[in-house]
Amino acid sequence: MLAKHPNIPKTPTQIAEAALEAAKAGAAIVHIHVREPETGAPSNRFELYEQVVKKLRDSATDVIINLTCGMDGSLTLDSFEPVTIGKATTLKSPMGRCIHAIKLRPELATLDCCTYSAGESVYVGRMSDLREMATLMREAGVKPELECFELGHIEIAKKLISEGKIDGPALFQFCLSTGYGAPAVPIVMQAMRDILPSAAIWAGFGCGADEMPAVAQLVALGGHVRVGLEDNIYLRRGVLASNAGLVENAVGIIERMGASVATPAEARKILGLVKGGRPH
Repeated sequence: MLAKHPNIPKTPTQIAEAALEAAKAGAAIVHIHVREPETGAPSNRFELYEQVVKKLRDSATDVIINLTCGMDGSLTLDSFEPVTIGKATTLKSPMGRCIHAIKLRPELATLDCCTYSAGESVYVGRMSDLREMATLMREAGVKPELECFELGHIEIAKKLISEGKIDGPALFQFCLSTGYGAPAVPIVMQAMRDILPSAAIWAGFGCGADEMPAVAQLVALGGHVRVGLEDNIYLRRGVLASNAGLVENAVGIIERMGASVATPAEARKILGLVKGGRPH
């Protein structure tokens, strides 16, 4: 991604500024990943999240903070006989994967409800891992965003709900066209929507060239939407994007369809959130 788009935000300051620009462009929620400032490599270091969250909270811009807890879940194998864990493995304990959300207490944090093949690595989300992460989030007052990459992942999330691990109303995110799950096509979106629990709130996104078409399709089906550089680096063919530019594009699509974009206050009401969240 960095090779194709050298202006991807890398430092905590750049990431926070990009998030605030997206908020001013109309985003009610900013979904935060961090990178190693020197190299731009994806990171999960607590101090980097801490710096970004502080800058967002110190700003005069109201926005809902959503921290990813989808990092440090990757397992690679160098051999089968004997089974040898690969050096590229990042897999940590459930606490290690969400400690930044537990300590910084954003309003939202992601919970990837799945184990799936990601090329030569495997993303690990055992039921015991998901139960522990959901419990940790609840105790910290953080609402999980249930990320689902295909139909079966929704069934896993529903199991967590039935076990009482997720407080209602549950928030689902359909992660489509990632290359490791379902494509961003209407039949998939409708099928995923149709098997949700009756009271669920749901949103979705498509990656790459599917990002903006997915916005229109999701709105037509009654869902909320997400856009951003995590999913797509182009504003249009050959034109590199910013997070704010992608939000502006999505806002235009939404409003031309006769729908409206929620403010952070309206989004909190929809999601059942209480504004705030502060470190312990």
